[in-house]
Amino acid sequence: MKGGFKIRLQTLAGSVGFILLPALMLSLCISQVQAARIKDITEIKGVRQNQLIGYGLVVGLDGTGDKDKTRFTFQSLASMLEKMGLTVNPKDIQVKNVAAVMVTANLPPFARVGSHLDVLVSSIGDAVNLQGGTLLFTPMRATDGKIYAVAQGPVSTGGFRLAGTSAGVQKNFPTVGRVIEGALVEKELRTDFKDRTSLTLTLHNPDFTTANRVAQAINTSLSGGGLASTLDAGTVKVAIPERYLGNPVGFVTLIEGLNVVPDYQAKIVINERTGTVVIGENVRISTVAISHGNLSLQVNERPEVSQPLPFSRGGRTAVLPRTDVSATEEKSPLFLVKHTVSIGDLVRGLNALGVSPRDLISIFQALKAAGALQAELEII
Repeated sequence: MKGGFKIRLQTLAGSVGFILLPALMLSLCISQVQAARIKDITEIKGVRQNQLIGYGLVVGLDGTGDKDKTRFTFQSLASMLEKMGLTVNPKDIQVKNVAAVMVTANLPPFARVGSHLDVLVSSIGDAVNLQGGTLLFTPMRATDGKIYAVAQGPVSTGGFRLAGTSAGVQKNFPTVGRVIEGALVEKELRTDFKDRTSLTLTLHNPDFTTANRVAQAINTSLSGGGLASTLDAGTVKVAIPERYLGNPVGFVTLIEGLNVVPDYQAKIVINERTGTVVIGENVRISTVAISHGNLSLQVNERPEVSQPLPFSRGGRTAVLPRTDVSATEEKSPLFLVKHTVSIGDLVRGLNALGVSPRDLISIFQALKAAGALQAELEII
């Protein structure tokens, strides 16, 4: 008896373990899916890109450059030739193989002298195609007016334009191109990252709950604890432990891999131009009754011609207007949408109405006006 009881107990324990293990694995999978790395939802204050801009000339075009009315292009060309020892009157320049462009690029936070950057070249004149052109030496400046990079090289448009006398074909935008690794960094940005004693994390989407979760995740993972504190909904300040002083990169590597479940505001985003409706996870609707129908109006014009009988004396042909107007209103029943507890319930309730995205826009606007929509409605 004792042996039998023991066997049954082991079997029961094995069954319980078999049931709980998948549930535990499922919960872990769900948490991993919903969680996001701190690296992906925050950025370190002061570690960012800087925008560069410059004015340059693209040469070597096959007659698709700026026309004679774009005078600043020829003035720029004459000025460049003058610096090379050749004096030319801008009014005497009639070439169509040159285009004036604006050159833009992003300077990474830790770029060093000699690093290569991709630059974007955009026509500012009336050039129709930059394909096959070469960007000439172009200094690129930041907001402080200093030169941080110099761009030069062949322009790749990624498109084409073919035109005849009365028709043409075009792919993408041939007036915009890229120079791959066409800029060389000539000046570095001064950074004191190695000497920092604290870090300031800025959330991409400020939220009090998410900021608090980020601070808790950092404090929980570190043995000392209490190093992270929230300053506001979008800022978390983290003190660098003593063992990482002088090595903030190692500390950043430690905390940016931590997982946090971000919290989001209940929101519905509507794009009326495209009929796109995006419903957030936390959207809820109070119990309401909804009836949504369509009204169709049809107007037909069928003019009738009236003319006199053959061999009749007098009379003239007249056109009499005839208009048929009909109105059809769809009979839509009244549906009861109960208080939803999840986004799935909300979607099933709306699908029961058989509405289109355009109809959803009208329904959500009416729900918001009735006070039954527990979410922010944003129309873009």
